[in-house]
Amino acid sequence: MTQMILVVDDEEWVVKLVRGYLQQAGYRVACAGDGEQALLRFQEVQPALVVLDLMLPKLDGLEVARRLRATSQVPIIMLTAKVSESDRVAGLELGADDYLVKPFSPRELVSRVRAVLRRSLGSAKKPQRLERGELLIDIERHQASLGGQPLTLTPTEFRLLTTLAEHPGRVFSRLQLLQRLQGSTYESFERTIDAHVKNLRRKLSRSPEDPQYIITVYGVGYRFRG
Repeated sequence: MTQMILVVDDEEWVVKLVRGYLQQAGYRVACAGDGEQALLRFQEVQPALVVLDLMLPKLDGLEVARRLRATSQVPIIMLTAKVSESDRVAGLELGADDYLVKPFSPRELVSRVRAVLRRSLGSAKKPQRLERGELLIDIERHQASLGGQPLTLTPTEFRLLTTLAEHPGRVFSRLQLLQRLQGSTYESFERTIDAHVKNLRRKLSRSPEDPQYIITVYGVGYRFRG
């Protein structure tokens, strides 16, 4: 069945443009014009991915993302007219998988949608389980647990954790991790890796000041404790 994409934006021309390009690419599209409507439409259509504007009436995009993440790990691509790093990181820390800054190319958005969907489904291609101490990663089922307790990870967090855990002791630069996660090496996006690492550390450790699994290699990047 054709995948359903939920597009949330309060600018009608943006919705119309994005909907047209996504439909032309073969996706079904549902739309919402504010944060409250977005949550209702999400429950109605159960999309495979959400394209979510940051600046929305009633409930802003960050609050919508927060509520979606409370019950779902659906991939989220955020749209934002804000260009500061703190705004982008805020969305990523809430579990967004990617973002585009307005104005953007609709063709690029379609490409990002395809890439995020491909990554979220692609890890099931090779059956594999990784055991690292109390941490268990089931790549086939796209699940992870720590001490027998399931971890709630976004698709991007899961891919990042798997990449590091597959190579314990190896140091990855931020750009190398970004290339593996997003298929790109844009230096302006380097710090998005820090946001995802921060999320993972919070979920993997009782104390962020004492990371048990993901170690910072200062001036270089990160490694999984070997």
